Amino acid sequence: MPKPLRTSRGDYAFFAPITTRWSDNDVYGHVNNVVYYSYFDSIANLYLIQSAGLKIESDNIVGFVVSSGCNYHAPVAYPERLEGGLRTNRISGSSVEYGIAIFREGDDSAVADGFFTHVFVDRSTGKPVRIPEDIRAALEKIAAR
Repeated sequence: MPKPLRTSRGDYAFFAPITTRWSDNDVYGHVNNVVYYSYFDSIANLYLIQSAGLKIESDNIVGFVVSSGCNYHAPVAYPERLEGGLRTNRISGSSVEYGIAIFREGDDSAVADGFFTHVFVDRSTGKPVRIPEDIRAALEKIAAR
């Protein structure tokens, strides 16, 4: 199977710093693979909070992660400075697939990249709903080129 292509900064529209923690490192001395999913979730939700006005604690409509994947290209370790890049790959009626990458601060090539899908649901019923227009508009601003 061919190795997945490594993405670069130019492939993403929104960036935010990531603070690595001592506990992110595993016994092999690098950030453990499962931690990247936490980084992905943090970057996407930060964007929704800052750019779409999402109120995670009180909004009636919330995003549930239903699918995710990650390709690892180079190891990183605490206390490296990282940045997350975000774009939207696909937007449908009730879901969005994000493209997300992790970069060393200032580097052009991703150390890891992948995707995850949010399905927007009614908080009380857990049933899918149409993405609210303010969130949809914010997601469209970072659509992959």
